Amino acid sequence: MTLTTTGQTMANINNAPKDIAEDFVRIGEMAKTFGVTLRTLRFYEDKGLLSPKRDGATRLYTRRDRARLKLILLGRKVGFSLREVKQIIDLYDPAGSNARQLRLALDKSEKQLVRLNKQRALIDDAIGELTTMMGTVRQLLSERLPTQSSATN
Repeated sequence: MTLTTTGQTMANINNAPKDIAEDFVRIGEMAKTFGVTLRTLRFYEDKGLLSPKRDGATRLYTRRDRARLKLILLGRKVGFSLREVKQIIDLYDPAGSNARQLRLALDKSEKQLVRLNKQRALIDDAIGELTTMMGTVRQLLSERLPTQSSATN
C-alpha cells in the first residue's frame, strides 16, 4: 500500500470528477486494499468517519470513502487523534475552495510537528543514555569474565 501525502490526497479528492458513476467496493476488499481489519472499518463507520452505502447487510464503499480512509490512515500515521482527523475531513466542501479545511490541516500539522520533534529529542536522549549504559555494562562484563574463567580452572 502506498500512502500519498496529505496535499496529494486533498487535491485528488477536490479534483475527482463528479459525473463518473460510483464504483463500489465491499468491506473485505476495502480492508485488504488498505491493510486494515474489518473491525477497523466498522469502528471508523461508528465514529462517523466513513459512511458506506448499504445493500442489505453488505457495506459498499465509494471513492469518497476510499479517499477519506486514506486521509484517516495518514492522519493516524503522523499522530493525529481520530477527533482531529474528523474535524479536518468534515470541513471538506466539494463546491468550495476548502481554504478553511486546509488552514485547519496546516495548523494541526504545525502543532503535531512540534510535538513529534519534542518526542524525537526525548527518544534521542534515551538512546544516548541506553548506549552509554550498555557500554558500561560491557566494560564491567569484560573485566569480570576473565576473573570468573580463571577461578573455575
